[in-house]
Amino acid sequence: MASGNTLAVFTPLHNEPPATVYATLDLRNGHPCLDFDAATDEDAVFTGILPANYAGGGLTVTLIWAATSATSGDVVWNAAIERMDDEGIDIDSDSFAAAQAATATAPAATGQLQYTSITFTSGAQMDSLAATEMFRIKVTRDANAGGDTMVGDAELLGVRISET
Repeated sequence: MASGNTLAVFTPLHNEPPATVYATLDLRNGHPCLDFDAATDEDAVFTGILPANYAGGGLTVTLIWAATSATSGDVVWNAAIERMDDEGIDIDSDSFAAAQAATATAPAATGQLQYTSITFTSGAQMDSLAATEMFRIKVTRDANAGGDTMVGDAELLGVRISET
């Protein structure tokens, strides 16, 4: 598989919210979105299977989002990967690798989209995930981070995972 090729795509309707502090499902002009609060760290979780044609490089997670009302300020996004390998993980508890982060500025208009990329190097950053294995990815707005200055909700409309 070549660098940049799409490996997985998730929409808000694929979200498997955790039991607490989760992004809430909403609609924006008929488009499903997940609202991430400006005051509380909230999560969204998606499950996938890494395709067999994954060549073993790193991964790039692209978050496609908009702002509910803000036209300035920054959002700090985190993403973490959990490998669900054969006879390795106990699915009764979470085992996400350390989160990777990116900071992005709100679009100039509330109806515009922002594409924010978070890069994972092969190995520990992506929980040593390999081709054909099941995985989960957790996306978090790190609302209490010093660099998260955008007022109002950040609305997640899509997640794209590609080979770096």
